[in-house]
Amino acid sequence: MPDRLIAWLRTVIPTLWTTLLIYLASLGAPDWLLTPLGRAGELVVVPIIMGAVYPLMRAIEPRLPDWLTRILLGSATPPSYAPDRRPSQ
Repeated sequence: MPDRLIAWLRTVIPTLWTTLLIYLASLGAPDWLLTPLGRAGELVVVPIIMGAVYPLMRAIEPRLPDWLTRILLGSATPPSYAPDRRPSQ
């Protein structure tokens, strides 16, 4: 698989998981969490979830089987980011 596709998948798939978690949290976030925050609850909880999901996935990635890494991150191999080897013109 080309590196660009791997990089795209490893960006988009965790974003979709984050979106799902944010949606689920908005449906049933516990009152003890949101009540002290008032109307700012959604404004505070969403960025916290967004900021926590991807680093958490990357931290647990080495311990996961390849099939689960593909589900959570879109690809079990990180892109290489090697320089393009095309001849310059």
